[in-house]
Amino acid sequence: MYRLWDAGVTKLHLLVLLGLLCALVAMWLGLRQSSPELAQDFEDCVERVQAKSASDDELSVLMTDCNVRFAGRRKAEGGYIYYDFMQDRKFDITGPNPTPEERKQIDREYIGYLDVQRQEAVSAELARRQNEQLRLDIERTRVSVGPPMILTPTNTPAAKHLADRPKPPHCGDDSLACTWSKISTAVKNAFASSKAKP
Repeated sequence: MYRLWDAGVTKLHLLVLLGLLCALVAMWLGLRQSSPELAQDFEDCVERVQAKSASDDELSVLMTDCNVRFAGRRKAEGGYIYYDFMQDRKFDITGPNPTPEERKQIDREYIGYLDVQRQEAVSAELARRQNEQLRLDIERTRVSVGPPMILTPTNTPAAKHLADRPKPPHCGDDSLACTWSKISTAVKNAFASSKAKP
């Protein structure tokens, strides 16, 4: 070091050189710190990308890189959330990317989701088939309606038995029940005789 002093290098020169070296190291570390590659999560990566002055194409590529590197998104209350578009569902995760155990849990949930989807599809198909079968059964049971049926009384032994029935013993001549019985017997006999004469 003594020889440097003899060459005309002063302490001032060394201090300036040392200051420049420190400034270069600080600038290099500062640029390196703002690099999106060193981001800790998606939001940090986006901030670093936006701080860079780059063309729109380069910004688009860097944003896509951030999206690929970090699956989780920072929550306002702390922690991270992962959105699984296959299930259209969000999962809480501990870091910016799911751990292997969290990934297994998400996969198990997805398998359950697929089972439910399959069961719903089978149920919908079964209901559709039942509705179709019911519609076909209804169409098969439809018959053309013909003229209405006419029911006519016939002279049966039971009808004659009712007409020939004797008056009750307690029936007086002025009793309404006896009078009604006489009228109905007369009407039945008239119908019976009109059918017998043709």
